[in-house]
Amino acid sequence: MRFKLLRRRLTISAPSMKVRSAMPWPLRCAGAAVVLGFCAAIGLWAFELGKDIAGVDVASKEELSRLREEVVGLRRDRDRLQSVLNTSGSAITVERSAQERLAAQVRSLEAQNRTLREDLGFFEKLMPASGTEAVAIRGLQAEVLSGRQLKWQVLVIQPVKNAPEFRGRLELSVSGTLDGQPWLMPLPGGPQALQFRQYRRLEGMVDLPPQAVVKNVSARVLEGATSRAVQNVSL
Repeated sequence: MRFKLLRRRLTISAPSMKVRSAMPWPLRCAGAAVVLGFCAAIGLWAFELGKDIAGVDVASKEELSRLREEVVGLRRDRDRLQSVLNTSGSAITVERSAQERLAAQVRSLEAQNRTLREDLGFFEKLMPASGTEAVAIRGLQAEVLSGRQLKWQVLVIQPVKNAPEFRGRLELSVSGTLDGQPWLMPLPGGPQALQFRQYRRLEGMVDLPPQAVVKNVSARVLEGATSRAVQNVSL
């Protein structure tokens, strides 16, 4: 067996051998990197050349420019709409303030209208009545509020032209029932002084005792000890 192996190595049938010079592996890696870089450069050049030939790069630049212009236009539209929105908000605020002012004016005018109607009724009562009385009571009004207060109003006039000054007093009394019994109460504080030429309007509030039921209010104008006018109103 050993003889056969030795004969193969020493005769023509022995395997051929090649002698190669050994190259360090760093140089091999560097060479491979150079080759790969060269191939990549050629590939990139071919890609850019293909884009130029096909016109892709020009189209991309044009598309990018168009998109930039659209962005600028959209921003301009946004700024314009924001300005319009701000202006609309200010206009709405101004309009709301104007509506509030108008509502306040309407309420004020309604109050003035009520006052004017009351004054109209008041001056209508100043019209001279038939007769020759020197002093007269017009428009005695009374109203019980919440069952605890009495609101009253009385108008005293001299229904003649160029009437002399009248000096007297007004007495007001309230009558009804209190705890089921007859009840009469004069105006708290006593009679009110009365001095006028053509007319005089007086009004006030009277606190009522608990359980009081008002049925009648009476007003009387006195000059000295003489009664000049009397008027009653039932509730």
